Amino acid sequence: MSEYSDDFSEEKSKTQVKRELHALVDLGERLTTLKPDLIARLPLTDALRRALAEAPKHTANIARKRHIQFIGKLMRDQNIDEILVLLDQLDASTRQYNERFHGLERWRDRLINGGDDVLEAFVGDYPEADRQHLRQLIRQAQYETAHNKPPAATRKIFKYIRELDESKRGLR
Repeated sequence: MSEYSDDFSEEKSKTQVKRELHALVDLGERLTTLKPDLIARLPLTDALRRALAEAPKHTANIARKRHIQFIGKLMRDQNIDEILVLLDQLDASTRQYNERFHGLERWRDRLINGGDDVLEAFVGDYPEADRQHLRQLIRQAQYETAHNKPPAATRKIFKYIRELDESKRGLR
């Protein structure tokens, strides 16, 4: 009797297979909402790229649903892990996105409150950073905090750091 249970433990149930296929369809539908430049960065087959490009053309409900099912079928041949890594970096509700966002906030705060050694450490991590521009923004931010002005330069620093990080990660 134990030999039968060993055979069944290796096989997936029909329900599990259906769940996985539905997850692929949902992932394919999520891909249809991405901008074309982000889709170009994903490791996808040419057939899936064409199907994603055609997705906005299907406006009728049943046609859209049928096309999403087709995209889900094409998703079976993709490397799902690489796709999910990129989507997790873009999705604001994921833990990975929040950790990256908080890390950038910490860099911003360290740059404003620190000295040249912090700036050199930042440039070591992001070599394409413009030191002069960053120093100017840091001085403006320090002036704003000292004189109780709105933190416009602080926001500019964060935006600049985020752009550097996205270009480093290949998201831009």
